[in-house]
Amino acid sequence: MLAIDHIVVAARDPEKAAKDFGKKHDITVTEGGRHANWGTYNFLAYFRNECYIEWIGIFDETTAARSENPLIHLLSRELAEGHEGPIQLAFRTEQMDKDVKNLQNLNVPYTGPIPGSRKRPNGSLLEWRMLFAEAERQVLPFHIEWGKVKNTSQDPKQINDKAISAVSVSATDIDTFASIYQLHFENQTAQLKNAELKISDELRFSIE
Repeated sequence: MLAIDHIVVAARDPEKAAKDFGKKHDITVTEGGRHANWGTYNFLAYFRNECYIEWIGIFDETTAARSENPLIHLLSRELAEGHEGPIQLAFRTEQMDKDVKNLQNLNVPYTGPIPGSRKRPNGSLLEWRMLFAEAERQVLPFHIEWGKVKNTSQDPKQINDKAISAVSVSATDIDTFASIYQLHFENQTAQLKNAELKISDELRFSIE
């Protein structure tokens, strides 16, 4: 079963955006690191139900523009148009190869799996793969599969005693959406491993 892995928030200044959010919601935030191959960097807020918020910005416009990662394309476009805020949702999977086959069987175009990595502030390496299903006139959530280590804080004090209890996303065709992510919806709501997923008109989330 899929789980919410993280919510991606576009920010010109990820540190400020994260700290402002933290003060408003009484949330601990922390520095993430840099993605050297994409020209981006992030700040994070971890939650007790094994998910997090990522505030991501660009430190190298040239490198970001050369990236073949659809998420970086989206980030660059949103920031260029002056948009800051939630832009993407990542579903955590433990069977990405099967997810790829499912998209192939559905004849859904996709990009990936794309490898990614970054060094944490303590020097340890995080590695992952990303899979992007594609649709016209719509940004779909992407799959992420972590390597040997999941992206969680090594300091328990940085994990907030709150949870992202529900996430809402837009879907132009709920049946196709359900097939892509192999989810069962009732009354436009599906149960993920660690939260509820709801179909709405925009990406938003609830913290409890």
